[in-house]
Amino acid sequence: MQAAIIMGSESDRKKMAPAAELLRKFGIKVRSFILSAHRVPEKLEETLRELEEENTVCIVAGAGLSAHLPGVIASKTLIPVAGVPLEANLGGLDALFSIVQMPKGIPVATVGIGNAVNGALIAVQFAAAADQKIKEKLSAYRKEMKEKFLSGNGGEIEL
Repeated sequence: MQAAIIMGSESDRKKMAPAAELLRKFGIKVRSFILSAHRVPEKLEETLRELEEENTVCIVAGAGLSAHLPGVIASKTLIPVAGVPLEANLGGLDALFSIVQMPKGIPVATVGIGNAVNGALIAVQFAAAADQKIKEKLSAYRKEMKEKFLSGNGGEIEL
C-alpha cells in the first residue's frame, strides 16, 4: 500500500513531515515530492502518471499562498487528494479558501490549516477500506487516542 505527499516548495517540508511519519506508522509506503503546479506542470503530470501506475491510494498535497497544487492534482488524476492548506500569508486562510472551493466534480478533501496529520489520516482511511491490517491499526490508533484523552479528561472538573 502506498500514499504520496506532494508539496509546492522546500519551505513546506517540515510542515508536511508529520504526515509521512504517521503514514509509515501504519505501514504505508510513502513517496514524497516537491513539485509546483505552476513552475513544473509537466513534471507534476509525469509524477502523477507514475503514482497511478503504482496504485497509490491517496495523495496528501500541501500548499500555501494561492494553494492551487491540490486542485490541479485532483484535476489530473483519479487518485483521491487530501489538501493541506499551509500557513503563509493571511494566516493560511487564503490557502484554505483556495483548496476548499473546488468546483463541482473535482473534489479535494480539505483539512485544517497546517494539519498534515489529518491529511495523512484521510489517506490511512482510504487504505483501511482495502486492507484489513491497516483497518485494525487504525482502530487501535483511535482506541489509544480515546484512552489518552480519558486518562486526563472526561470527568467532572472544578472551575
